[in-house]
Amino acid sequence: MGRLKRRRVRGRPPRRWPRRLLQLALLVALWLGGVAAWIVYVGNRDQAAPADAIVVLGAAAYDTRPSPVFTERIRHGIDLYERGLAPVLVFTGGYGDGARFSESQVARSFALRAGVPADAILIETLSRTTYQNLSRSRDLLSAHGLQRVIVVSDPLHMARALRLARRLGIDAIGSPTPSTRFRSFRTQWRFLAREVYFFHRDLVVRPD
Repeated sequence: MGRLKRRRVRGRPPRRWPRRLLQLALLVALWLGGVAAWIVYVGNRDQAAPADAIVVLGAAAYDTRPSPVFTERIRHGIDLYERGLAPVLVFTGGYGDGARFSESQVARSFALRAGVPADAILIETLSRTTYQNLSRSRDLLSAHGLQRVIVVSDPLHMARALRLARRLGIDAIGSPTPSTRFRSFRTQWRFLAREVYFFHRDLVVRPD
């Protein structure tokens, strides 16, 4: 009889990729959850304190009327002004498609009707994005010798607004609106998801 060859039985190597994929997914989920929690935390923190100016970030306007979101921002800016936290209101926002008036012009009219004196209001009329709101505000602030500012926006927008302001070299603190039109779970979730996206986009793409 010939020699019986003993066949070496090799066990299959363990499949590690499903576990590693699961670990990666868990890490990504934890990271995204952390970013979302930070955005919520910043949006719930009111840092309002004496400053040189109050910068109200633009939002949609319908001809001569500010949108509900913009109205909340304008009212909060006026409230901070009336509390004596800053002597100047800066309204931002350019022209929407086909608009007769810029967002900042609409905000200025609203503030004038509320009793804010004209010489306490500055506006810029060219910006279309948050970054542009802040960039053009910086030019206005510099031209008038204003340094420290209170930035006003919606709670979930505040983290990005402050991050961009500081990137532009603006000495900024935040005061989110005490109420927001984004009240339902669905609208808040969509807003938060959008801000998480912009957080990561701004890390790799220069804002415009």
